[in-house]
Amino acid sequence: MAKILFVITASDHWTLADGTRQPAGFWAEEALGPYAVFKEGGYEIAAATPGGVPPTADALSLTADFNGGEEGAERMRTALREATELAHPMRIEDVDIDDYAAVFYPGGWGPMEDLPDNAASGRLLTDWLASGKPVSLVCHGPAALLATIGPDGTSPFSGYRLTGLSNAEEKQNGLADRAKWLLQDRLVGELKADYREADPFTPHVQVDRTLYTGQNPYSATPLAQELVKALS
Repeated sequence: MAKILFVITASDHWTLADGTRQPAGFWAEEALGPYAVFKEGGYEIAAATPGGVPPTADALSLTADFNGGEEGAERMRTALREATELAHPMRIEDVDIDDYAAVFYPGGWGPMEDLPDNAASGRLLTDWLASGKPVSLVCHGPAALLATIGPDGTSPFSGYRLTGLSNAEEKQNGLADRAKWLLQDRLVGELKADYREADPFTPHVQVDRTLYTGQNPYSATPLAQELVKALS
């Protein structure tokens, strides 16, 4: 059975410009929606994090406010408990890309903390792109692409059409004016990506060659569905 690798933040916070640590982690919907799609598609799941640290789901992503009520929140908590593969990650350095059909990076504020400068993740993404296998990232997950920028300022992902959480969405989240930087700004200014955005918090997926990206939490499941179609 083919496998899909989840690369997940190991951080439980995002450090803001004033040094405040915003509680964070991965956003549950962005991992568990795709997890269900991949499982239904017949794929095995494995996970990796920086250091092999068990990942933390952002507590906000498990609340009634973000899941359409308490019943939805309980379904999300149950799904998290049942997704046991995500709770037992390997180190990113120990991943053999030959073992997997695709890689998927969920978002949340955590990736803004520990993935933009994670060299192991940057090498993994670079090698994955070169392999011709799909690379997929959603919401804040594309922050990991910043680690593929070399000393000469170029990245193998430069010029790719992609999306990720927009500045407008970060403003609506309430943290844009307190952040050290915004994802859209760096994807455009440093990665030199062809960034595309849709209306805030509407499903939006971009596919360019073997790069699959989604803009926000509502894009995670549609992104996973596109990836499964590409793999079938």
